[in-house]
Amino acid sequence: MRRLSGLALAFLGSALLAAQGPPIGATKPVAVTGGLISGAPGRDPSIVAFKGIPFAAPPVGERRWQAPSPVVPWQGVRRAESFGASCMQSIVPERKPWTYEFMAHNEISEDCLTLNVWTGAASARERRPVFFYIYGGGFNEGSTAVPVYDGEGLAKKGVVVVTANYRVGVLGFLAHPELSKESRAGVSGNYGLFDLMAALQWVHDNITAFGGDANQVTIAGQSAGGMAVHYLIASPLAKGLFHRAIVQSGGSSVSRTGITVGGKVLADAEAEGRKFGESKGAPVLADLRAMTWKALTEAPQGTPAAGAGRGGAAPGIRFSPIVDGYLLTAPVARIVAEGKQNDVPILTGANTGELGGLSGQQTVTVDSFVKRAMQQYGAMADEFLKLYPAATDEQAATAQAQSSRDQALVSMFLWAKQRARTARTSAFTYLWDHAMPGPDAARYGAFHTSEVPYFMNTLEMSDRPFTEADHKIADMMSSYIANFVKTGDPNGKGLPRWNPVGDKPEVMEVGDKTGPIPLAGDATKYALFERFLTTPAIPGR
Repeated sequence: MRRLSGLALAFLGSALLAAQGPPIGATKPVAVTGGLISGAPGRDPSIVAFKGIPFAAPPVGERRWQAPSPVVPWQGVRRAESFGASCMQSIVPERKPWTYEFMAHNEISEDCLTLNVWTGAASARERRPVFFYIYGGGFNEGSTAVPVYDGEGLAKKGVVVVTANYRVGVLGFLAHPELSKESRAGVSGNYGLFDLMAALQWVHDNITAFGGDANQVTIAGQSAGGMAVHYLIASPLAKGLFHRAIVQSGGSSVSRTGITVGGKVLADAEAEGRKFGESKGAPVLADLRAMTWKALTEAPQGTPAAGAGRGGAAPGIRFSPIVDGYLLTAPVARIVAEGKQNDVPILTGANTGELGGLSGQQTVTVDSFVKRAMQQYGAMADEFLKLYPAATDEQAATAQAQSSRDQALVSMFLWAKQRARTARTSAFTYLWDHAMPGPDAARYGAFHTSEVPYFMNTLEMSDRPFTEADHKIADMMSSYIANFVKTGDPNGKGLPRWNPVGDKPEVMEVGDKTGPIPLAGDATKYALFERFLTTPAIPGR
């Protein structure tokens, strides 16, 4: 019966495809900036995938550490059937809990500024909403070739999906006084973010050819990709390039000093860039540009590899976006507080396994729990310990995990409330609670990134032992995402109601359980964390 049902669905899909005509690119090339391209049928013939499309010139030679330059045109029809090279980084087969499907596996190159498009539109006139996804990786790794970022699953739900490579590590975020001097804007660093804006401009100029709507673009990202979404929301240079935003585990929270997404200022980053060059024996820019990528990204001279910063940096240097005064004119918190952000609807959330909910990952005793509470909560510690009592080490571990999760969720709610002071658009928040199946499910739970294949409807890109329940959750979550991309609201027929953030302190739990839940479990705990997070920290404590 299951086989017959599959055959029936396949026949129905083929019949619908024949009725609307073949998808764009199935029978003839598509014209884009630079020339003609041909795609390849997806696993489902109703979708055509175009991979490895250049959206900028290769950032090599004198273009290394410059904003993206225009695409170099090509002759004839370019076959866009496989992913372009990933940007320079270390490629590892897996790093538990992130197994094969979460990692990049293709070649790496400085010539990496390519993007990919999945579409099921039969005509350019369809104007389907666009989902533009930004990979994570701590701004030091990541790739559109990661299997779970495949766009076919969401494209089947009526949106055009785009993923784009951006430079990472030292090649994506090095600031240096000489680089700032040669820049017309007088800035350096943030090249990875400039890459994303160049890709979004490409979407604006070309997506109609794939049946997409340049006036309905949703930017989305997970982890560092989610942080990049926050930076783009805050950047005046990105105005008009997108219309909705999704942030997955990307810093939608507040601390006692305000909204947490920030960044070094240009002067500090330039000083670090000079320090980096000196650690490489390359005190001037010309020497750095003359170095091979391998020499740039290996451990500094005289430094054990284990002690080096990520991306080949000297110890203490981490390459990531900065407040340069141009792309990002001020810290994100200030831009939002002043109402100068790109005001678009936003959907954001986090996973249970990244909010202090991993059992067995650290040793917690009653003494260490109490000591941590006294240090963190100060005058509020006694009240905290009454709300989260622990008489045994096992209870202490449970209390620490639960209190960390509760505080994180209250922090996200307060972030949304702060945003609402200057934003006219809605915010939707979530807590992802579903553990991916596999031998490490009990250990890692709903770990950081584990929601991606469910949100993007890409379970088939993994060989985990998924059940019918997993597929139902993936269908539900990808439907929420597709609805948000189409309307700015995740709600739709047959889905549990998802309320936008309002005055009621709640979050939408999704996955194993789906529905709104009160923050911190009760009003007393919520009040404690609200008071703690809105009381400025006293310097030195």
